[in-house]
Amino acid sequence: MYASVRDDLRTTLDEIRAAGLYKPERVIGTPQSASVSVASGDVLNFCANNYLGLADHPEVVAAAKEALDRWGYGMASVRFICGTQDVHKELEARLSAFLGQEDTILYSSCFDANGGVFETLLGPEDAVISDALNHASIIDGIRLSKARRHRYANRDLADLEQQLKETQDARRRMIVTDGVFSMDGYVAPLAEICDLADRYDAMVMVDDSHAVGFVGPGGRGTPELHGVMDRVDIITGTLGKALGGASGGYVAARAEIVALLRQRSRPYLFSNSLAPVIAAASLKVLDLLESAGDLRERLNANTALFRTKMTEAGFKILPGDHAIAPVMIGDAAEAGRMAELLLERGVYVIGFSYPVVPMGRARIRVQLSAAHSTEDVERAVAAFVDARATMAG
Repeated sequence: MYASVRDDLRTTLDEIRAAGLYKPERVIGTPQSASVSVASGDVLNFCANNYLGLADHPEVVAAAKEALDRWGYGMASVRFICGTQDVHKELEARLSAFLGQEDTILYSSCFDANGGVFETLLGPEDAVISDALNHASIIDGIRLSKARRHRYANRDLADLEQQLKETQDARRRMIVTDGVFSMDGYVAPLAEICDLADRYDAMVMVDDSHAVGFVGPGGRGTPELHGVMDRVDIITGTLGKALGGASGGYVAARAEIVALLRQRSRPYLFSNSLAPVIAAASLKVLDLLESAGDLRERLNANTALFRTKMTEAGFKILPGDHAIAPVMIGDAAEAGRMAELLLERGVYVIGFSYPVVPMGRARIRVQLSAAHSTEDVERAVAAFVDARATMAG
């Protein structure tokens, strides 16, 4: 049987390669940082979600080493059997306080967190209204629920209101949006979304994975940025980006929501506990965030410099001021080719194409970090200019 399946799979893989959509994995031989070592040598890293440069921070690494001695390597169990330690409860309490929510529940990833929310809280008599550009984990999580599914155009408040009008017969309604859309760097209009939620009696859920730690005056994410921390009912997020860059996710929400998730959320009930070493290191990250104003300022300065210099050089970058700076290419093969040329020039970036982004909207998503120097940013811009000239022949 597999012989025929193998031939079909090979054909599909050949088609992916021919379309310029194949995604190779480069092996990094050093810790995640502003500069990393790959097969071709040392390169500047402009494609990691290491927004604050904490992935290799000495205090975070030291906290992880100490945690291994104190808590061990792994729990070998799920939370409700014998997989809960003090360090898990402490991290949940610290995240709740940081995000201004009543309680928090940890997951092995934010993908699992988003996968565990909807089917727990919503049934056939309910409706979920989702932004069209929401992360794949939200889309998959919604599919797992039996709720009626509605979409509104990206950040389109008029369309959102229309969907709310059409679902007024639902028992419960939930509006769900990314806080920051990871392929575009656009920020959701949370204040206006919360206004509509109040008007139409709906809950609001935000996946703030690309904001917590560095967006907002205190790094508390897009609800803080828009002044709606007390109006968002559910915040999901990751420990794998600005908060240290390892793995793990969470749901921070109203107390009753978290309590029910502990009883019914399948990814929580049937997955091993978050490794204690990650929980302990994440606590150190939260300590560092209390005095991370300089890191956030440096990230903002690097972002502004890159966006300004690239625009002056004639590149098309989607508007905004987020550290995600998508350089629009259009053609998938050209985006892949430019990424290869940039790597040859010592700048590590990735071309994004379908199905990660819409067909014909291929791009190189540059991600700035507080770990980058001004010289790093200027060198990256120069590499883009040189690579473009090479492609033009």
